[in-house]
Amino acid sequence: MTALVFSPNWLGDAVMALPAVSDIRRHAATRRLIVAARPGVAGLWRIAAGVDEVVILSPARGLARWRMLGEHAEALRRTGSETAVLLPNSLQTALAARRAGIPERWGYRRNLRASLLTRAVPRPRGLVHQADYYRHLVAALGIANGDRVPRLVVPAGVINGARDLLTAAGWAPGARLLGIAPGAAYGGAKRWPPGRFAAVAAELARAHGLVPVLVGSEADRAATCAIEAELDKISRAGQKPAAINLAGRTDVPQLAGVLALCAAFVSNDSGAMHLAAAVGTAVVALFGPTDERVTAPVAARARVLTAAAWCRPCLLRECPLDHRCMNGIDAGTAARAAGELL
Repeated sequence: MTALVFSPNWLGDAVMALPAVSDIRRHAATRRLIVAARPGVAGLWRIAAGVDEVVILSPARGLARWRMLGEHAEALRRTGSETAVLLPNSLQTALAARRAGIPERWGYRRNLRASLLTRAVPRPRGLVHQADYYRHLVAALGIANGDRVPRLVVPAGVINGARDLLTAAGWAPGARLLGIAPGAAYGGAKRWPPGRFAAVAAELARAHGLVPVLVGSEADRAATCAIEAELDKISRAGQKPAAINLAGRTDVPQLAGVLALCAAFVSNDSGAMHLAAAVGTAVVALFGPTDERVTAPVAARARVLTAAAWCRPCLLRECPLDHRCMNGIDAGTAARAAGELL
């Protein structure tokens, strides 16, 4: 069969869906695998093993969503897919698959869309890690699960492009890199203070000779610049590591290439955190308002740090109190965790 998989819309969720998509690829009936994805995560699927084609589903808001639905359906119809597996729970994806005329439409029975699906699976009960949530759907459809660890082998050409980007930004090839991602798309409550990131960078530069490389979207430039400012203060004591700021300068494949070149990675709960774990980099993940039982990186070389706070996990975008869940994680603990992973 030609299988069409609707990708999750957020980078971290898409990375956590890699094992489920790999299960579909290995399934004996799957001859061709196509992924339908938003522009922000399409780059991940372009470099993921086993994906034959990527169809871009551009987002829209308001009434434009319904006009775009027809365009999406036409693009999906042209793939000739016989089966659609809907990883997102949205009604919109089910409508697009139905309008595209895809005979088999499989997904969770959520958001009033059961009548649009040919196989509607009840969602699992209780607390389930997001990676296992996708794998549970695949297993319920009769497809055997494999390894639950998301893995992404970055193509050599992408790695070489990342080396060129880093070199142009001032990296001396051979110097070990410390990736830092201070942003978080979900909201400010997930963000660790810039001064803590700078302190970790300074300590790991001193103890292990790591060169910090700051990554993120254009929206994260303020946070990366704040870290650079904190490193300027540290420089007065002669301890400043020379930071490379790539915020807003990488797409998803380039980011994967940069992360694959890092010796260690320190990050808030973010898509970049999951991507770093998937490419095999040692990750120190900082969790505050979100629940590490559901979205922690699934990797042997990952350490999750939290602070005791009666109010966590609150899942709020902004903290109405004193941000104790993130402020309670000190820089020394994070630096030691990274050092142990190294």
